[in-house]
Amino acid sequence: MTQRDRAGGRSPGSRARRAATPRPRPDGAQRPQVAAAARRDRLRAIVEPVVRAAGFDLEDVSVSRVGRRHLVRVIVDADGGVGLDSVAEVSRAVSAALDEAESVAGAELIAGEYQLEVSSPGVDRPLRLPRHWRRNAGRLVRVTAAQRQVTGRIVTADDESVQLDVDGGVQRWPYDDLGPGRVQVEFNRLDEVVDDDPADVDDPSDDDEVEDEER
Repeated sequence: MTQRDRAGGRSPGSRARRAATPRPRPDGAQRPQVAAAARRDRLRAIVEPVVRAAGFDLEDVSVSRVGRRHLVRVIVDADGGVGLDSVAEVSRAVSAALDEAESVAGAELIAGEYQLEVSSPGVDRPLRLPRHWRRNAGRLVRVTAAQRQVTGRIVTADDESVQLDVDGGVQRWPYDDLGPGRVQVEFNRLDEVVDDDPADVDDPSDDDEVEDEER
């Protein structure tokens, strides 16, 4: 296993909920490293069945450099959102799955120390899939539609298209005609996008730089 230390709070986006799991290596031994090129796919293959078994969708798995450690970020979502208790439960299950995968392979999935972070998407997550649009019903979004910028409120969304209220008129757009949507922060709705965990905020005293390795 690899040690996971809780670092200073870093929020991947507003409304995000997270759980970080520290895991000390019991024997202090080093294992061969899994090839970096295959690491992200391997992580997804391990994590996705665990997330689905818990009743959630796996939105993303990424690995970043945080100072001398790595950060393994797992983004999960579900209809109705993801609560803190659910995030903690998924984090424990993912941690156990990573432990088991390292034990079976006899190799480290991530070299050296790393931190596991499980969270829900923030409002900065682009809306690309039908479920993204559906889960943001009622929100104001900006999107490129038919080669022009459109700002409207999501009325309904299904597997084929989304209906937007644009200046009081409802328009239907097939997803093939849309680029990624961006949720617009409305100051009169800040209570909906403020982080749910008051401790989960950026620490200005934390000088660690996060460097993306895999996307």
